[in-house]
Amino acid sequence: MTASVLPWLVGAVVAVAAGFLATLLPRRRDRDRGRRVAWSSARAAIHDATVSRDAATAPVPEAERLLARAEMLAAARGGGADAAREAAEHARRADDLWRAGR
Repeated sequence: MTASVLPWLVGAVVAVAAGFLATLLPRRRDRDRGRRVAWSSARAAIHDATVSRDAATAPVPEAERLLARAEMLAAARGGGADAAREAAEHARRADDLWRAGR
């Protein structure tokens, strides 16, 4: 009896492991892709804010602070998509301030 149960038990363990990996790997890949896209957007927003800063005629201290915060988050290279979104938001707000000329 034990010899006939063992293949079923091993098969069940293999099936559960395969199901687990089949759901885990695509989720991990999607999460990694989302993180890369978020950081790409953050770097683009920082670049746009830097261009606006260079084109501004008057200094805007609040925008400088926001851009510095965004650059610090990007330089830390730690954190996931949430940190990237925060850096992008800071950079976009700085860009808006420079474009408004306040």
